[in-house]
Amino acid sequence: MKSLKILLLSAILCIGSSAIAQVALPRVSQNATVTQAVGVTDITITYSRPGVKNRVIWGQLVPYDKVWRTGANEAITISFSTDVKVEGQSLPAGKYALMTIPGQTEWTVIFNKTSDQWGAFEYKPEADVLRVKVKPTATSQQEWMEFSFENPTVESTDVVLRWEKVQVTFAVQVDTLAKATANCRSAIASLKSDDFRTPSNCAQFALNNKGDLNEALQWIDKSVSVKERFGNLSTKARIQAALGKNADAVATAKKALTLTQDVPAEDIDGLKKEMQQWGNH
Repeated sequence: MKSLKILLLSAILCIGSSAIAQVALPRVSQNATVTQAVGVTDITITYSRPGVKNRVIWGQLVPYDKVWRTGANEAITISFSTDVKVEGQSLPAGKYALMTIPGQTEWTVIFNKTSDQWGAFEYKPEADVLRVKVKPTATSQQEWMEFSFENPTVESTDVVLRWEKVQVTFAVQVDTLAKATANCRSAIASLKSDDFRTPSNCAQFALNNKGDLNEALQWIDKSVSVKERFGNLSTKARIQAALGKNADAVATAKKALTLTQDVPAEDIDGLKKEMQQWGNH
C-alpha cells in the first residue's frame, strides 16, 4: 500500500510539473524580429528587448570592455542569405550570434558562428568569424532596446542599435549587381521556350543598374524572339541608345509604337520623347 501511495504521488507531481511547463507567460524582455531585403539579400535580426527601467546602463548594468550578449535572454542572432561585407570586410552567408564589446568611445561588433547559445556565458572568441570597430553616438532616450535598418538601397543598409541614449551603427554592403546577374544567367540558361518575361526583366535590370549592356542586348533579343511586345521592344530601344546605336534605337522604338494596345499613355509618350532625342543625335 505504501508503494502504491508513492507511485500515485509521483504521478501527481509529474502531471503538475507538466502543466506548469506549458503555461505561456510573457518574458520581461520580449522577443523581436526585424528583416530587411537589400537587393536579392535578406538580413534578419532576432533579439530580446531589455528596458532601461531607471537603471544606469553603460558602465554598470552593461560593463565596458567586456563581451555583451547585446540584449537579454538568448544571444541575438543575425542572418544573411548571401555573402555580404560589414564595414567593408567580407562575411559569408549564414547565421551568427551578434555579440558586442561596448566602450565609451568605441564598440567592437562580433559575428560569432555559434548562433545557438544563451547570452554570452559560453562565448568562445575562437568561433568569431568577423570583428569590426564602430563609434557610438548620442541619441534621444530609447527605453526598450531596438534594432532597425536605415538608409536601405539595393546595395547597402545601415544596421542601427539604440538603447538608453546610445546609438551604434554598422554598414552592410552587398554586390547586388553581381548576384542578380548570376541569377539571370542561370535562369536564362534554362529558359523555357515560351518565356519572354525572364530575359526582358533581366535586361531591364541590367539597363537600370549599370550592368553589361551588350549582355543585356542579348537577353532582350531572346525575349523579342519569343514574343514582340511594347515592353520588351522599348527596353531594347533604350539599350541600343545607351550603346550609342541611336538609329537602331529609333527603328526599334517605331516598331514598339505599333504594339500599344492596353499600354498606358504615359509610357507611350515617354518613348516618343526619347525617340525624338535619339533622332536628334
